[in-house]
Amino acid sequence: MVLTLPILTGCWDRLEIEDRAVVLGVSIDKAPPESANQETEVAHVEGANPIPPEDMIRVAVQIAIPGRIPLGPGESGGGGGGGGGKSSAANTVWVLHVVGHSIDDALMNLQQQVASSLFFGHLRVIVISEEVAKKGLENINDYFRRNSEVRRMAWILVAKGEAMQFLTAAPKLERVPTLYLLSTLEEGFRMGKFPQDFIGMFWSNSSKKGQEGFLPYVELKKENNVEIAYFKGPKMVGSTSPLEIGAYMAIKGINPAGYRVIVQLNGAADTVITAATHRKARYSVRIAEGRPHFTIHIAFEQNVEEKYSEHIGIDNQEILSNIEKKQAQVAVEYFEQFIRKTQEAHSDIFGFGEYIRAKRPAFWNRNVKTKEKWQEMYKDAEFDVTVTMKIRRVGMKAR
Repeated sequence: MVLTLPILTGCWDRLEIEDRAVVLGVSIDKAPPESANQETEVAHVEGANPIPPEDMIRVAVQIAIPGRIPLGPGESGGGGGGGGGKSSAANTVWVLHVVGHSIDDALMNLQQQVASSLFFGHLRVIVISEEVAKKGLENINDYFRRNSEVRRMAWILVAKGEAMQFLTAAPKLERVPTLYLLSTLEEGFRMGKFPQDFIGMFWSNSSKKGQEGFLPYVELKKENNVEIAYFKGPKMVGSTSPLEIGAYMAIKGINPAGYRVIVQLNGAADTVITAATHRKARYSVRIAEGRPHFTIHIAFEQNVEEKYSEHIGIDNQEILSNIEKKQAQVAVEYFEQFIRKTQEAHSDIFGFGEYIRAKRPAFWNRNVKTKEKWQEMYKDAEFDVTVTMKIRRVGMKAR
């Protein structure tokens, strides 16, 4: 009987889901100057203890209401109480916001307003305003990396404008705003519109000596618009256009390929639209005059999606070869321009520095050694880009 006692202890330390405040999303904005008067004395006593010199932040959380999250299409959840199967963000989640001097300070203030314990095990999205991202994410990364409840499969997003608006939006296609953001990113990856970049991947890339991290850069408007915000260390230093995401994925050789490009042959009428279906990238590096010289070869497989004129014979091999050459020429110029853009920002989001560490360790250990040194050296690196295009399909109708 004594030996069986440990087995019979059961769930003595259980915590029911109803006793937890399940956080689905977090937003972080810079707080206005007058916010200091709104802060409650939870983590410190006003005037008695020194506070961080940085500006205050406003943290908002989206908490799931138990029994209100819809279980499927047309369902209102266990506690929805009918209503014709209709549900909105207003009655499925609860959005609270507080101010604080740091993430931990703000969440302590928030816990004072919530009876249940905040639980981050189901946190899916962290939205950070562009203003906060440009000041640096040291405190934000430190807090969430050390929080054992935060999954590495969550996403961090940089918002153009106010971050909290993404938690309070009411999208037509999803009843929970956080899940709509999540589905937008996942569908973008599935369709080849955006590279996979979970929070764990961002932290890993940011920790490497020869690479910088990047995050999705989003704007709340009618169309889905996801770009890339790239960093130098913990600070955001720039953003891409949507088509430059395709350039990044091509240089990295990321598949599937989902971008379409207009190719103009001899005139405005002689125009076709091609869609890339597969990419492959190969690198090599040599050291000349103390600087790394990279050679990048990118191969594409693509389909002809549309032609603007009937007299373009896409069953003619000569015309198809002309399309391949024209598009390859434009692609080389565009890729080199995008690389120069990241060089000017000292932000190696491609990981060329890590490639040197692997292939030229003696050069790295002798001339680079640190992340800061590579940030300076990256702007002077040379790049030669070559592109090969191969049209595989032209559609069901050839004439």
